[in-house]
Amino acid sequence: MFAMLFKKSLNKDNTYMRSITVLLLLICFSSLLLAQSTQDSIAYSQNTAMRMMNNQNRLTVGGYAQIDYNQPISSDTRQNGKLDVHRLVMLFGYKFDAKTQFITEIEYEHVSEVFVEQAFLQHKINNYFNFRAGLMLIPMGIINEYHEPPTYRGVERPNVDKYIVPTTWRELGAGFTGRFDDLSLRYQAYLFTGFKSYQDGAGLLDGQNGLRKGRQKGAESFASSPNLSFKFDYYGISSLKLGFSGYFGDTQSTLYNGIDRNDEAALLQADSSVVGVNMIGLDARYQVKGFLIRGQYIFNKLNNTNQYNTFTGKDVGSQHTGFFAEVGYDVFNRIRSIKSQLIPFVRYEQYNTHQATEEMSVNDAFHRTEITAGIDWKITPGTVLKADFQWLKNRQTNVFNHQLNLGVGVWFN
Repeated sequence: MFAMLFKKSLNKDNTYMRSITVLLLLICFSSLLLAQSTQDSIAYSQNTAMRMMNNQNRLTVGGYAQIDYNQPISSDTRQNGKLDVHRLVMLFGYKFDAKTQFITEIEYEHVSEVFVEQAFLQHKINNYFNFRAGLMLIPMGIINEYHEPPTYRGVERPNVDKYIVPTTWRELGAGFTGRFDDLSLRYQAYLFTGFKSYQDGAGLLDGQNGLRKGRQKGAESFASSPNLSFKFDYYGISSLKLGFSGYFGDTQSTLYNGIDRNDEAALLQADSSVVGVNMIGLDARYQVKGFLIRGQYIFNKLNNTNQYNTFTGKDVGSQHTGFFAEVGYDVFNRIRSIKSQLIPFVRYEQYNTHQATEEMSVNDAFHRTEITAGIDWKITPGTVLKADFQWLKNRQTNVFNHQLNLGVGVWFN
């Protein structure tokens, strides 16, 4: 079924055929270089929570922070730059015993906003199964799980992960995670609350932002149906990590709350406030002799968008899709006396929250392309100075806007 959806999507716009080709070439190129590789794929693919869970201390403290300067550049108009403590995050982990632990992540955004980004209990059943329950990150793509500033290139996270995934995406739920080292396979499988699509008499989703405004974030979440999320990571080839993610279910609506099960009119109205979400993702990360290569592709098929848009007056697309491909190189890789990393890089990304629509015209303004070229100086593994330049456009205007970004990032535990 999903193969047919991919084919239909790609036939509509060969741009996305090229995106698949780019990702496949990225993986093939990586494989050709395997004989030269000496890095360990697991060592650089742990986020803060994973590192804290592997810490032997009973109480562990960690954190990360990101401070940005964003300067739009135009030959016609003068524009102020924006300086922002984009996020400051503190993490705490506590081990009750050798098998049971709790991880929480508290985030301050733009100085004034406070969020709980993670808060989950994990219990180890055996070497292959760990039970988790609470507020957890949805395992989709790369950035949603690995979003600490030193783990990605550039000042800002890729916008594919902002509008398509959408980062930082976390929900309340429960499930299992584990590793089978004999198979070089790590898995995660959960049942979560879903995106909220209707609340307080209004629809929350739209064409420009896709699903982003529907994230519940564990804040007085409500559930009308469960959603399945899973991811498989393969790490059997040195320095190469491949990921396959899936997320399936329906959005949540407050219209179901309190209605009579035999009231067909009310049920039909509630059904019109919900869209089905079918999202899959492919990602690859590879590093060899200083080269840092990564890419991902995300495809999202939404059902019932025509009924939803008619009921709410919104313009939600029935298909969302996006990809990025990125290559960087550590200039100091062969200089053993220098412990820091200097990484120039380039990233190409394209994302479209109106890849397809039902009973309405596609809005080309939602088909966006971005090129980011810059340099990261990782002074230590947990500190980084960043600078990049971006070319940004959408298909409607087809004119590149420009932006200079400077940033500071830290990460510790």
